[in-house]
Amino acid sequence: MITMVFAILVSFFTVLFITPSIKKFLERSGIVGVDQQKKDRTTMAASAGILVICGILFGGFFFLGIHTFLIHISLNTSYLLAAYCSILIITFVGFLDDINVSKAPKKNKGIADIRIGLKQWQKPLLTLPAAIPLMAIMAGTKTMDFPFLGTIDFGMLYPLIIVPTAVVVISNAANMLAGMNGLEAGLGIVSTFSLGLYTMMLGRLEASLIAFTLCFSLLAFIKWNWCPAKFLPGDSLTYLIGASLASIIIIGNIEKFGLIVLTPWIIEAFLKLRSKFRARSLGDLQNDGTLSAPYKKTYSLTHLVMKIKPMKEWQVTATLISFEVIFCVLAFVFA
Repeated sequence: MITMVFAILVSFFTVLFITPSIKKFLERSGIVGVDQQKKDRTTMAASAGILVICGILFGGFFFLGIHTFLIHISLNTSYLLAAYCSILIITFVGFLDDINVSKAPKKNKGIADIRIGLKQWQKPLLTLPAAIPLMAIMAGTKTMDFPFLGTIDFGMLYPLIIVPTAVVVISNAANMLAGMNGLEAGLGIVSTFSLGLYTMMLGRLEASLIAFTLCFSLLAFIKWNWCPAKFLPGDSLTYLIGASLASIIIIGNIEKFGLIVLTPWIIEAFLKLRSKFRARSLGDLQNDGTLSAPYKKTYSLTHLVMKIKPMKEWQVTATLISFEVIFCVLAFVFA
């Protein structure tokens, strides 16, 4: 436990200390995005995945160093390193999406943005290779517990079909429920803390390490991302969070718990499917600073919250984070 605490602190302070320098570097390099829900449409650094991946890896490698050279801890290093490989690959895909920017704003889903990004069909295709490390080590077990369905034995379908499907779907779903200041990081903090606590209770140390180092890396970053944001997450961070959630669930063998925790992202994916993934999650900014739903139909959880009553951006974010807290509590009750 002491080693885990130190690893968490390494992750937290790594992100806390390097954020100002990375922010300046990204802005000088033109890797920026527009804060769409503000009247002045401020442009700022927009690829926080490279911050958070440093926090995860520095904390994780500190833990591995203690395990290797000082105190032997019961740890499956192949699970841990395979998960890191998957997370790194998907973070790189998100970074490719972030660096594809233009000098002048262009229309993207009805709003003016300088980020062009990857094409919609390219994203799942490019994230698919990230599943290979987890498939190669046969991570997880062939049986899965599902809510209401019980235990199902998938046999060889688990590493060949379930694992790559989970990695691609979860990483891309995490990229859909996004766009509000603090939303991606806030949801990530709540979900990873719950996953870390649950896997720690089960003794799944590898999954706990990834969950807690990510949780506290995001906790350090959210200082810069909470409304009004000074640093946007970009796709590198949303993909990183999704890949980490998938890896934690797979190597921790907590599919039932994980599915309940992932419920908001699952709902979001189905809502986006209604629009054939063309709808934006952002609202229309009103003169009083509140947001209104941009469509008559509901194509995102953000739209649903905006239709309850007029809310400011931080209130929409806080509502959705509270929504995730409820599902995390339910996961402990029913898993």
